[in-house]
Amino acid sequence: MASTLKALDRSQAVIEFSLDGRVLTANRNFLAAMGYTLAEIQGHPHSLFVDEAERNSAAYKAFWDALRRGEYQAAQVKRVGKGGRTVWFEASYNPVLDGAGRPVTVVAYATDITAQKLEYVDMRGQMAAIRKSQAVIEFALDGTVLTANDLFLNTLGYTLDEVRGQPHATFVEPAERDSAEYRTFWDTLRRGEYRAAQFKRIGKGGRVVWIEASYNPIFDLNGQPFKVVKYATDITRQIQMLADLKQLIDKNFGEVDQAMARATGQSGEALHAAEDTSGAVQMMASSVEELAASIREISQSMAQSRAAAESAAQLADMADASTQQLAGVARSMESVVEVIRGIAGQINLLALNATIEAARAGEAGKGFAVVATEVKNLAMQSANATQQISNEIEGMQAVSGEVVGALSTIRQSIGTVREYVTSTASAVEEQSAVTRDMSSNMQGTAVAVETVTANLGAIAAAIGQVGQAVATTKQAAHILAR
Repeated sequence: MASTLKALDRSQAVIEFSLDGRVLTANRNFLAAMGYTLAEIQGHPHSLFVDEAERNSAAYKAFWDALRRGEYQAAQVKRVGKGGRTVWFEASYNPVLDGAGRPVTVVAYATDITAQKLEYVDMRGQMAAIRKSQAVIEFALDGTVLTANDLFLNTLGYTLDEVRGQPHATFVEPAERDSAEYRTFWDTLRRGEYRAAQFKRIGKGGRVVWIEASYNPIFDLNGQPFKVVKYATDITRQIQMLADLKQLIDKNFGEVDQAMARATGQSGEALHAAEDTSGAVQMMASSVEELAASIREISQSMAQSRAAAESAAQLADMADASTQQLAGVARSMESVVEVIRGIAGQINLLALNATIEAARAGEAGKGFAVVATEVKNLAMQSANATQQISNEIEGMQAVSGEVVGALSTIRQSIGTVREYVTSTASAVEEQSAVTRDMSSNMQGTAVAVETVTANLGAIAAAIGQVGQAVATTKQAAHILAR
């Protein structure tokens, strides 16, 4: 007996009280748990270790009355240690009887369970919080309902009496109820393996309810599952929103796909058009270059023509001056011819007079008559020659007049040509400048079109990348909307 008490003294907190509840003694385990020394508590009442509310309660008075009658008390008790620290004991209060069977003292044997109690309180608080925020239902291993909290019952629309004892299959669709997957589901739970997923369940009246749930096997002291507790959250609204989102995604991405297809087609057409435009602009630029070269040649030719016209005008002026001089000479020769004609007339008159005188002289005048006749003939020839010269001079004067008129016309024509050549040269120069601008602009346009073509190519590539990104986003959106 003594060895047993020693064993208990080593492992448990032990304290002894008189029947009026005053401390007689206590072992080291009790003193360590409460934080006191023996001198601090010896002779003090048991009420030192309880809070004021319990100390003044009827239950506390009944507790000691029972001990005084010799009735032991066992329970988990809350005690107050030194400094007001809370200590929990698993304790038994045992009356010690004398030989006559009357109680003389009370011995309490206790185990400090403060840590376990705190852990239990924490766990109980967590469970209470879970049961407040989640739908909870418990099943036997055969799937029949044991109990359910109000949140579960409200979610499915049942009362507890309507579901207690009913199979879990009450909450699933007939097609699922009869499936191999459903049997496997419960076989897995019976093996002690939990299941967690989104589940479609059927509430009262056939209403569809979606839940995010975990089915958790609960194990007994031998590590064997004996029931299943399900914790669930109603996600029906979220599932409906996801269904609506999926529908919206399909609609919007359908429109995006169409827009991307149109953009791809239009960018392709624009790229082809830009390439065609680039080719046309290059050809036009080449043509403008050729036109510019031709205009430069025309400009050079017009410059030469202008120089030739200037030279012709100068030559015409010189010819006109020479012709004017020729006309003057012809007019001078006309006076000479008149002089010669006068002399020839006088000679002819003298020859006539000589002939008359020779006739008068008779034979003596025959020789003189011959000479007079010859002189007359010469005078006639001179007159004829003078007339011919006069006629030639008149013809030359007529020709000179015609030449002067023609040269005047030529000078006017050359002046007109010179003015035309000058204006044409100016126009050609302006055209050359315009052509140079056109050539420069066409080159700039060609570069711009090349840039546009490159940009359209980049846009087409970007549209392709956007299309890939949209496809990836669409896949991600579908995954999100599952």
